[in-house]
Amino acid sequence: MSDDQLIHIVDDEDSVRKSASFLLRTSGFETRLYSSGTAFLREAEHAPQGCILLDIRMPEMDGLEVQRELNARGVTMPVIVLTGHGDIGTAVQAMKAGAVDFLEKPFEKEQLLDAIATAFARIGSDDHSGAARRDAKVRIDALSPREQDVLRGLVRGHPNKTIAYDLGISPRTIEVHRANLMGKLKARSLSEALKVAFAAGLAG
Repeated sequence: MSDDQLIHIVDDEDSVRKSASFLLRTSGFETRLYSSGTAFLREAEHAPQGCILLDIRMPEMDGLEVQRELNARGVTMPVIVLTGHGDIGTAVQAMKAGAVDFLEKPFEKEQLLDAIATAFARIGSDDHSGAARRDAKVRIDALSPREQDVLRGLVRGHPNKTIAYDLGISPRTIEVHRANLMGKLKARSLSEALKVAFAAGLAG
């Protein structure tokens, strides 16, 4: 990794900021630390280009509010959302607002580094958005109609039980369909599946 790749770490927990910074610095990145969303927003418009690690649960402004404000200000740095209290609804909100990935603490080092690699690849890669959309549509088309129904439920932010109720099938059957669609989409996590769905323009 090049040390000119900068990561802005925004988290109200001192221990998380320090441990994430240590992990990233030993992996060849430069880091800047912020103890709150408001602290980051004070500098965001003039901050050097990089990737943002943004915690969800913070006082004053939560991560989703910070993400919305960044979008409103036209700050285009890619965002990876972090949370210790992950849920599907939060993941959907973050991904719809443009997050590159959604990681639940404690996250694996390789999982974080993969997300960061994706984030930096996104910088300046708008020319490839059409190809990404076509690829996503091909993957979605490979799903069965029922698997697409389940994916739409996930895009709406619904848990398995709600999707099962809406479709009139058992939660266990939903789990099977969900596992199958994850495999077909080559998605290792919910956030990856949501990224494919959003790229393909799949509506909930």
